[in-house]
Amino acid sequence: MSAFPWLTVLWATPTAGAAVLMLLPAAQRVLAKWLALAVALTTLGLTAVIVAGFDPGGARYQFVESHRWIPSFGTGYILGVDGIALALVVLTTVLVPLLIVAGWNDAARQSGLNGRAVQAYLALTLAVEGMVLISLVALDVLLFYVFFEAMLIPMYFLIGGYGENKARSSKAAVKFLLYNLFGGLVMLAAVIGLYVVTAGSDAFPSGTFDFRAIVAAVSSAELVINPAVANFLFLGFMFAFAVKAPLWPFHGWLPDAAVQATPASAVLMMAIMDKVGTFGMLRYCLQLFPDASTYFRPVVLTLAVIGIVYGAVLAIGQTDVMRLIAYTSISHFGFIILGIFVMTSQGQSGSTLYMINHGISTAALFLIAGFLVSRRGTRLIDAYGGVQKVAPVLAGTFLVAGLATLSLPGLAPFISEFLVLIGTFTRYPVLAVFAATALVLSAVYILWTYQRMMTGPVRDGTRESVRGLPDLVPRELAVVAPLIALLLVLGIYPKPALDVITPAVQHTLTTIGQTDPVPIAPPTTAEGGR
Repeated sequence: MSAFPWLTVLWATPTAGAAVLMLLPAAQRVLAKWLALAVALTTLGLTAVIVAGFDPGGARYQFVESHRWIPSFGTGYILGVDGIALALVVLTTVLVPLLIVAGWNDAARQSGLNGRAVQAYLALTLAVEGMVLISLVALDVLLFYVFFEAMLIPMYFLIGGYGENKARSSKAAVKFLLYNLFGGLVMLAAVIGLYVVTAGSDAFPSGTFDFRAIVAAVSSAELVINPAVANFLFLGFMFAFAVKAPLWPFHGWLPDAAVQATPASAVLMMAIMDKVGTFGMLRYCLQLFPDASTYFRPVVLTLAVIGIVYGAVLAIGQTDVMRLIAYTSISHFGFIILGIFVMTSQGQSGSTLYMINHGISTAALFLIAGFLVSRRGTRLIDAYGGVQKVAPVLAGTFLVAGLATLSLPGLAPFISEFLVLIGTFTRYPVLAVFAATALVLSAVYILWTYQRMMTGPVRDGTRESVRGLPDLVPRELAVVAPLIALLLVLGIYPKPALDVITPAVQHTLTTIGQTDPVPIAPPTTAEGGR
């Protein structure tokens, strides 16, 4: 099966679909929607084939493809997938068809582009998917960097071109682009520096961008990087990933971008694209620069815990429901980064699983809130009340998604957050205690929001229009039902996902020379003593 270029076909399918969509006549809007959905479902089918052929106990990187690209610079078209990347590939290809259905009418009100606003919207969505997929499966550092940066362009147009308020959405899009481009510029310097380091070594006389070769040389001490240089290179990579993830205090672009984009585009950004940042930390920062990662670990962990508490506290004070959900993501990304940098098997397995569960729970909560806002016409929490009386299915699914966000046992995020906290406590108990305070804070912001928006009487006056709110329609149920089902299934039985993730995490820990802390046995009395 590996002889066939499955990974190339995987990322090329949505990319080619995006190109075809832009060639459709302006009048073929309905055809464009169905074609985009067909392309996304085809990509999901390709993922299913790859999952079926992946052996968690086999080689670390599978379905490997390697071709010459720019030999004079030591870079190649090298693709491969491990358990961590595969988990995120599945998340991406599962969510995109749902987002296309959720945003079925998002571009209908837009003009311009010679009447091709719908085609452009769908093409941009598929383009982001294709670029995320190749970023996840790339095993060449330069190849990864190219698409890590390129995905910003279609996302910029999705944020700035399809928001309800053009002035605000354009401003948010520019802010998003400037933050991430600056992070990418710093990373470019680090990528060039990495090439210079390899070119000056005995292991690679002509230099290389081959990720596997560099990691192997670093692990075997064939490539020894000066500690000061390694620290600077680590910071270059880490800064770009921290902006995209985002990690506090580099999060400033996220709330505005999430609020001003359409709900489907915001989920595409927060649940899919931003995961490339945390994935990059786990793959590139830790494995290329293991000593530097250990050196900066206390700083990164401190920032992660601050982000956990900061995001939760600010979420409590929000009056805009969409901005509230955006701040919860900052808190959740803090948990993901905390799990990565504690460098324990529980922490990193939980962190990878958290990426998946956060994507599902955030998609559910944000899209349901978006459906509600589209009915009422306002994002203000105080403009609602008694929604559960007029739209019980909408209110009920919002509650389930909200409970998942606060990591209620039995729902998917619980086990991932539990693993992160356990993995943190074995090495940094004080940080684990501070991080655990978010459990209480998340209960406050979710339950209080549900109480204000969904419970109580359906009041007259300013809230009179709540009386006529329709419940979820079949198209919206087709989006919400799979997400709720995934939250329940992964909450009760996460084993299939962990079986794929855990071996890859063990490989990563072995590569960077880290082992789990040995539990300290309590003192015992002498034999026979009481």
